[in-house]
Amino acid sequence: MPKGPCTFCRIVAGELAVTEVVREGGIVAFLDHRPVFPGHVLVVPVDHHEVLADLPTDLLEPYFTRAQRLSVAMEDGLGSVGSFVAINNRVSQSVPHLHTHVVPRTPKDGLRGFFWPRGRYANDAEAAEVAARLRAALSRLEAH
Repeated sequence: MPKGPCTFCRIVAGELAVTEVVREGGIVAFLDHRPVFPGHVLVVPVDHHEVLADLPTDLLEPYFTRAQRLSVAMEDGLGSVGSFVAINNRVSQSVPHLHTHVVPRTPKDGLRGFFWPRGRYANDAEAAEVAARLRAALSRLEAH
């Protein structure tokens, strides 16, 4: 466990408010509060694991399956053309709890290399609407 309170552990416990997209199988996915683009999701394990090497092997499949499904849901639910999926291990890891960024992408969206210009949702309603669109797209994927 981290020396102080882990932000993502507090989110998982419901102590900090976020806009959740999905919670299942030991995994929680929620909208980043400072998204690169609307729909930028963070996928985290419920249990505290600092880096990818710490994730138990029995969680690898559900963890990466959820990230994979979210990347597809972005295309269906948000109209993105693709996605950017990334994990930082220690270096550039803003919260010392394993998390995967799944970011919707379109051609000429302005994202270059690893420069991530951050924005904010206009309000909670906008964030909730984006999360609802992703949930609906996930439901459609899982129905097939």
